[in-house]
Amino acid sequence: MPERRWGRTALRLLRLAGHLLRGLWTIAWRFPRLSTLQRNALVQAWAQGLLARIGVQLEVHGTPPVSGPVLLVANHLSWLDIPVLHAARHCRFISKSDVDSWPLVATLARAAGTLFIDRGSRRDTLRIVKLMGEALRAGDVLAVFPEGTTSDGTAMLPFRANLLEAAIEVDAPVQPLALRFIDPATGLDSPAPIYAGDTTLWASVWSTLSAPAIIARVEYGVPQRAHGRDRRAWARDLQSEVERLRRA
Repeated sequence: MPERRWGRTALRLLRLAGHLLRGLWTIAWRFPRLSTLQRNALVQAWAQGLLARIGVQLEVHGTPPVSGPVLLVANHLSWLDIPVLHAARHCRFISKSDVDSWPLVATLARAAGTLFIDRGSRRDTLRIVKLMGEALRAGDVLAVFPEGTTSDGTAMLPFRANLLEAAIEVDAPVQPLALRFIDPATGLDSPAPIYAGDTTLWASVWSTLSAPAIIARVEYGVPQRAHGRDRRAWARDLQSEVERLRRA
């Protein structure tokens, strides 16, 4: 019934707002007294709590990395991808610089260790590759969306290869993974969280909150090293593997 759907959506929206405020409170008052490992654990727990509050069930297949250094590469469908991957295994994202100007979201992203990149600047790409190399040497788990933007889930965009240079330079493994959002009633892909094309962020959020239920499935593949491949060849191979994992 429409009334029931509106009631469910409104309740989830209130829960989401409260959870966001709780996250900001945690960053302001608890983070300064915690170690990096403790912060990472709180970020993962917060992301798991967010999914529960908006009706998203997490399914993890394969083996997430126990520790770094490792670079995760994934397909990109939605604003929901980041909390889903944080809930599965805390990682530091490489995100477009625009996000650093978003109110509230930027604060949460910075607290989770996000590195911001201006994708239109070659100089900034070189800067980020250097920072990524330092983070990998320090044993971090990093994550990138090589498509560079979201797709509608029917087909993946070509993987950009530039950021793979960091893994090549420090000989760090790259672990491919695939994201899917599934309607449990049909077993088919759910369009509700998709944030691509002409869909606005708010429309995607509202659609997600309005959906009866959604399964977020994360399918981890096997980590691999470059083994002599240049970044472009490696990017093509990684995209093929992510495509395979999507169909698994």
